[in-house]
Amino acid sequence: MSLLLTIDVGNTHTVLGLFDGEEVIEHWRLATDPRRTADEIAVVLQGLLAQSPLLKNADIGGIAICSTVPSVLNEMREMCRRYYGDVTAVIVEPGVRTGVPVRMDNPKEVGSDRIVNALAAINLFGGPCIIVDFGTATSFDAVSAKGEYIGAVTAPGIEISVDALAAAGAQLHKVELVRPRSVIAKNTVEALQAGIIYGFAGQVDGIVERMAAELADDPDDVTVVATGGYATLVSGEARSIDVHEPWLTLIGLRLIYNRNKPMN
Repeated sequence: MSLLLTIDVGNTHTVLGLFDGEEVIEHWRLATDPRRTADEIAVVLQGLLAQSPLLKNADIGGIAICSTVPSVLNEMREMCRRYYGDVTAVIVEPGVRTGVPVRMDNPKEVGSDRIVNALAAINLFGGPCIIVDFGTATSFDAVSAKGEYIGAVTAPGIEISVDALAAAGAQLHKVELVRPRSVIAKNTVEALQAGIIYGFAGQVDGIVERMAAELADDPDDVTVVATGGYATLVSGEARSIDVHEPWLTLIGLRLIYNRNKPMN
């Protein structure tokens, strides 16, 4: 069995997924460490692959990577060269075919993960659509009915906001990010949880409403897709989110790999 390994390197976390055809059959989530070398990445990756009971008779037939951290991308490239030299590796960078026209003032400013997400969303749900990615930042990406990436909104992410609040408040501290018993809290921990969860849900609804009004004549035609590490936390509370797709970036990487792999 030949599998496709997809790797999404974010500022805080790295998500890896293995595809058998169009299905994600295994996945892992790691901390992104810019100091990790190509050899260390290979050790971690091979350890993950070896411990999975699903992969006893499988091999890696292809690799697709996108990264928002240049230093990690360089090491990923070296890891592929040294340890998977006989495997086709597609890295999302200038020159790689994505099929997503970028209508921005400076297309080079757009993160590769955002283009990957746009491709996946337009293939899965059609356009127009808005992608809300709950990562280090909370990013909102607008994709037209024609499948064009036309613009974005970027806001501080949940974890950044929690860290900043804990650092600035002498009597405040980091809390477990779970839904509190009620919006009106009876203790400090639940007050923080309510502010974080319902505050970000309100932010999402407000920004999406304004984006959808600019994106389509009828805002109801716009599909709103949530993804990212904190999507589960907020998507159930944000009225504007239509669908939660946790593997959106990995699906986009699979699509880009298929567009760019050598023809047999």
